[in-house]
Amino acid sequence: MVELGGIIILGILAQWMAWKLKIPAILPLILIGLLVGPIAAEFLSSDGTKWIEPIWTGEKGLFPGESLFYFVSLAISIILFEGGLTLRMGEIKNVGPVITKLISIGSLVTFFGAAVAAYFIFNLSWEIRFLFAGLIIVTGPTVITPILRNIPLKKDVSAVLKWEGILIDPIGALVAVLVFEFISVDGGGEFTKTAFIEFGKIVLFGSTFGYTFAHALNLIINRQWVPHYLLNVFALASVLGVFVLSDVFAHESGLLAVVIMGMVLGNSKSAYLKELLYFKESLSVLLISILFILLAANINMEDLYLIYRWETLALFGIIVFIIRPIGVFLSTYGSTLKLNEKLFISWVGPRGIVAAGIASLFGLKLAKDGVAYAEYITPLVFVIVLGTVLLNATTARLFAKVVGVFLNDSRGILIVGASKMSRLLGHYLETNGRHVVLIDSNPSNIAKAKELGLEAITTNIYSDNLSDNIELNDIGYIMALTGSAEINKYAIKKYSRQFGENGAFRLLTIDEMKEDGNNPKEGLFSHSDDYNTLTNVTRKYPSIQEIELKDQAHYDSLIEVTNTNKDIIPLFIKDDKGELQIISSNNKKMEIESPNWHLVYLGKPFDVENTETVA
Repeated sequence: MVELGGIIILGILAQWMAWKLKIPAILPLILIGLLVGPIAAEFLSSDGTKWIEPIWTGEKGLFPGESLFYFVSLAISIILFEGGLTLRMGEIKNVGPVITKLISIGSLVTFFGAAVAAYFIFNLSWEIRFLFAGLIIVTGPTVITPILRNIPLKKDVSAVLKWEGILIDPIGALVAVLVFEFISVDGGGEFTKTAFIEFGKIVLFGSTFGYTFAHALNLIINRQWVPHYLLNVFALASVLGVFVLSDVFAHESGLLAVVIMGMVLGNSKSAYLKELLYFKESLSVLLISILFILLAANINMEDLYLIYRWETLALFGIIVFIIRPIGVFLSTYGSTLKLNEKLFISWVGPRGIVAAGIASLFGLKLAKDGVAYAEYITPLVFVIVLGTVLLNATTARLFAKVVGVFLNDSRGILIVGASKMSRLLGHYLETNGRHVVLIDSNPSNIAKAKELGLEAITTNIYSDNLSDNIELNDIGYIMALTGSAEINKYAIKKYSRQFGENGAFRLLTIDEMKEDGNNPKEGLFSHSDDYNTLTNVTRKYPSIQEIELKDQAHYDSLIEVTNTNKDIIPLFIKDDKGELQIISSNNKKMEIESPNWHLVYLGKPFDVENTETVA
């Protein structure tokens, strides 16, 4: 009981520490696992036992036999399902081919490159070196996501790394399973059709079960055949059921099934998707905390001494600094990604829970069967996992600045509220080259925004999920446009530091508009136009207009017209380079520097010749 409670407490403390230090949680989790496991046994325990013994040894331990690895497999299935839920097809419209090549060509380069390196450096048998290579194909989402959260990057770069990290996990697991089958089925590792049959079964049952049961679960949820209080646990049971069922028909096909299941559900229009994601995120944090401590604690000091040599460092360097860049550059050849973006993707390739979990499982099984060099699998994979996480967690931000992919000027715009007026404004900004994200708690408004091709998120601003959304890394402006003054004020107060570094604006309240002297700097557009005015004008004139400015006097005269005409609301100044500057309610005296500038406004069109509105 003490050990189980201790794992959970230490795991959550490690997660908190990672959040505080802005590093992937896997780093303190593995270090804690090593401390309470092999290090405690070697240096701290008086009787030479581990403080936490994951596998029952006859006198002490948590899991008898292979039950630890059953738990690991089930936990990984939930983590990968949660990752699949976050994959949106709209994120990869520009980089879809790159991601496809990374998980195919990139995987092949890593597989054969790492195998060759392991052979020449460690002189491992071909079975073990290919098993090792298959295990390190993966780049886990559990470590990439925390890194990306803390680095403002171009959306395409974040999308490539995020999708690769999730999709490549089942591929790496599949390759590792195939190699394991070669070793186990043939003993001598001969190339037989048995493994090809296993491969076909994995792909067939994994994809079929994942796709079919995703639609079935979506139907059950949307038809409300399950009461709301059972929704999350029913979905959890469904995921575990699909994983186990698929695994029964084809060994190790469950990981592929749950990733596809998550992807299909994540791209559905289910009204309960966000709720499922919240629950799975919390559960994933707990499972990751437990898993990494258990797996690291399960390593023995003899395993670490086995790889305590310069060859380990050489193998790590070749995999990270040679093989990974080759795979990335081959996969991104001919794409729209720039050289600096390719370099950054090459640099960020941390391994995660799937590599560590399957390595522990296969390493132990093969060592028990007496396969030569099997004892190298677990410690070598853990070195790659820990080393890549440590490298990327400490240098990714600096490297992003060095190669020039760090967004110093975040030009994206977060619009709070997705009403018709907000959608109209967002569509105009999007067509003028700005990344726009609308958020709203009303699913209907979000659906209408997505129909216009806008990026929109169903969320409540009082929740914390926006802070963890890597797709918002390039956001530098926030505009609160809801009908609630309290929500607008709260949004500015809560998110101005994270998303409003270049400007945080909101609509004024009625009380603020009544007092000429009460005009806060974050006031939007006008001192006399509130949400109701904007909504009415949008309903009467649902388009955003532009009028070319002749000079400063012309601009001032137009503003005078907008002050007296409630059907015209000024929004932006557009300069001769197409850049937009928000007109705030207390800053009507804009300096017009070129005759090619434009006033952007909502409402009744101006008569260009007479500087009046068309009747």
